[in-house]
Amino acid sequence: MKNIVIIGGVAGGATLAARLRRKEENANIIIFERGDYISFANCGLPYYIGDVINQRANLLLETPEAMKKKFNINVKIKNEVIEIDKNNKQVKVKNLITNEEYYQKYDKLIISTGSSPIKPPIEGIDNEKIFTLWNINDTDKIKSFITNNKPKKASVIGGGFIGLEMAENLKRQGIDVSIIEMQDQVMAPLDIEMANLLHEEIISKGINLILKDGVKAFKEEKEQLNILLQSGKKVESDMVLLSIGVNPNSLLAKNAGISLNKKGGIIVNEHMETSEKDIYAIGDVIEVANFISKEKTMIPLAGPANKQARILADYITGDNKKYEGTMGTSIAQIFDLNAASTGLNEKQLKQAGKEKNKDYLTIIINQKSHAGYYPNANFITLKMIFDKKGKIFGVQIVGKEGVDKRIDVMATAMKLNATIYDLQNLELAYAPPFSSAKDPVNMLGYVAENVLNNMVDFIEYDELDEMIKEGKDDFIILDVTEDFERAMYKIDPSYHIPLGQLRQRCFELNKNKTIIPYCKIGVRSYNAARILKENGFKNVQVLSGGTDFYKSMHYKNNYIK
Repeated sequence: MKNIVIIGGVAGGATLAARLRRKEENANIIIFERGDYISFANCGLPYYIGDVINQRANLLLETPEAMKKKFNINVKIKNEVIEIDKNNKQVKVKNLITNEEYYQKYDKLIISTGSSPIKPPIEGIDNEKIFTLWNINDTDKIKSFITNNKPKKASVIGGGFIGLEMAENLKRQGIDVSIIEMQDQVMAPLDIEMANLLHEEIISKGINLILKDGVKAFKEEKEQLNILLQSGKKVESDMVLLSIGVNPNSLLAKNAGISLNKKGGIIVNEHMETSEKDIYAIGDVIEVANFISKEKTMIPLAGPANKQARILADYITGDNKKYEGTMGTSIAQIFDLNAASTGLNEKQLKQAGKEKNKDYLTIIINQKSHAGYYPNANFITLKMIFDKKGKIFGVQIVGKEGVDKRIDVMATAMKLNATIYDLQNLELAYAPPFSSAKDPVNMLGYVAENVLNNMVDFIEYDELDEMIKEGKDDFIILDVTEDFERAMYKIDPSYHIPLGQLRQRCFELNKNKTIIPYCKIGVRSYNAARILKENGFKNVQVLSGGTDFYKSMHYKNNYIK
């Protein structure tokens, strides 16, 4: 009987074991899990803390008993593999309850050890009021602390997925929350301008958002945990959630002589094979290829781990499946907004030596989530990065609703190597409560084609700010909104000609200057640009995203005094 040993459960290991059993009835499948649970909803943990998920039992997806009964899989929790003996094809295991050590032979070994939260050597970081959130035990500790100690102030260190979700759910518990992020933005997969939409939302919900500042030390004084920042500022807290990233749990593999990358990720090929015969690896612990750039990277997400598990199970049982890489498609809820991304962002392209307008182009559009005349339509902001041949590098979307289905459409299109021209021809479901006849995804294709065909040229918010700051007189900012709109908001300095009057009044503008039309979301300013172009104006640049987006880029003016 073939022995298949899996080290680690949760997303990768448990999925792999179940798929293996469906294809290999007679194999002896064993999962060793050092923790208390074989399969749990780790992405749901923040929502249990915030009482969105009421029942703890709902987090537990499978038990060892259920895995044995349904799949005849031998699951050994509280049993940690402490050594891989590749020469004798066996693993050394320690029973964490009895401290007994024993060996288990394998024919095939799969490493699915996942990752662990980063805990840097900062003074005071071992304080009992500082928590990480990665498993059920972490969740129980946090939940118990909140129940028993009723903290009034909490600080979240790190503005990634878990950090933002925890900030929201701690706020739900009536706790005053601070988010402290060393970088200049939250949510690293987004570019700064899209992250600014989240910054505005976070601050509007009463969160104390601190950017570009790191933690120097934690000091407890009179039962208060003070966070001393690099800037010299002090943040008072009753509890701290540490969420600054993860490291792969690859020490076991390293000690066995299995090849790792510089970040400690296990190097695997397209079949999930490691450098050692009959040893495979999946999930957060491995290095993957970025599907778009083909560069090697680390992307610790549940979706890819599940797919790797299924592909590996098929490969082990004789099907020549290959893992094609990961686009990092992700989504998160941040209070009333949803933020999603897939593929590459501008930061990654620039780090790879790519130049904007030479190697890639970007567009930002604001579109209604469904037909504007149907109640409760909300704007969603979409950013797409593409090249001059129409290849799509990445997409980012932020909005209140409809974000999930648009990012899924874009991820699917990119996976199938669709271009911006294909987006125009996608036939997507339409009815007033759900979308518009021209879906925002179609609009991305239309606008991108207009850019490539020189029908429109955009100027970004920061480029406009720089021009205003320099004070040159070689451009005119043109407001094409109606009088009542201008009374509520305008960009200074700007000249006002409502769109409906532009054909008759364009002679008021100097054709030798760059004209920058703007409106609320960018549609009227695009029409204005076409009117001007057709009337002999050579240099016309539309303000990207309109004034709704422009105002969000200056959220500090509204919330930070």
